[in-house]
Amino acid sequence: MLLGPLRGLTLNELLSDPALTPKKFADQFENFTYEFIGYVQEPEEFLRTRNGDCDDYAILAAHVLAKKEFTPRLIHVRMVGRVAHAVCYIVENRAYLDYNNRRYTFNLERCGPSIRAIASKVARSFEGNWTSASEFTYNYETEVKNALFTVVKTEPPGNDPDRGRY
Repeated sequence: MLLGPLRGLTLNELLSDPALTPKKFADQFENFTYEFIGYVQEPEEFLRTRNGDCDDYAILAAHVLAKKEFTPRLIHVRMVGRVAHAVCYIVENRAYLDYNNRRYTFNLERCGPSIRAIASKVARSFEGNWTSASEFTYNYETEVKNALFTVVKTEPPGNDPDRGRY
């Protein structure tokens, strides 16, 4: 039996799912396509088109999972010779959601909670070297990213602004 075209996922469906977990959230994005957009898409646009980038995915994950009583942290990792990559770290799972891993069974990457640990693991997944990483927030209403903490790889770990926070 042939099924019709895949029906788009909606923000309301994600928010109203009482059993939504980070893994279940990530499972919803297996058939999405990577496309660099250059701005953060509104959730409904990202969900309807099934196209977007790491910012769209990480920011939506943080938005939805925070409403499900999880503690998300948005992390931008800057790497040598590459554009920054955004992930959504979930404190309770000690793991991050990465748009690059949305097609895998194990779509949560286990990792320590420091920005330095997250940046190191993200850079390894790109077979690259990170230079700095920042924790940030994003507000859909104002369309503003707000940097909270930045860690520079060459600085001593004892100076990291998120040291001991999680």
